[in-house]
Amino acid sequence: MTEHNFLSYSVKIIMQIIGEILYFPLWWYSVGFGRLLLILGKFLHNQEEALGFFIWLKNIFVPMYGQRDFVSRLISFLMRSVQIIIRGTALLVLSLFLLLIIIVWLTFPIFLLYALWFQFSRL
Repeated sequence: MTEHNFLSYSVKIIMQIIGEILYFPLWWYSVGFGRLLLILGKFLHNQEEALGFFIWLKNIFVPMYGQRDFVSRLISFLMRSVQIIIRGTALLVLSLFLLLIIIVWLTFPIFLLYALWFQFSRL
């Protein structure tokens, strides 16, 4: 009799499926969450570079176009201040959206279990 038959493969497949179902919460809150944070961190860093927020912030007191008189410095400071406020607000809104994604990631399995329990409790 052969050792590899339909029954032995079926048992192996069922055991692997059960193992993966039991491993899912561990993966979701460890490896999956770490990957999510890495992806969102890279995205936020790329968006900050695209907005140039820290460059604007670093050069807030540097006069534009090399004009060094008082009025030019005042205009440069005011223009850069407006740019910093607008770009900072955009970065803040984006950061809050990414925080919302993190919260959804953390609560999704709990919500899923609640929804399953709610559906099966009505049977």
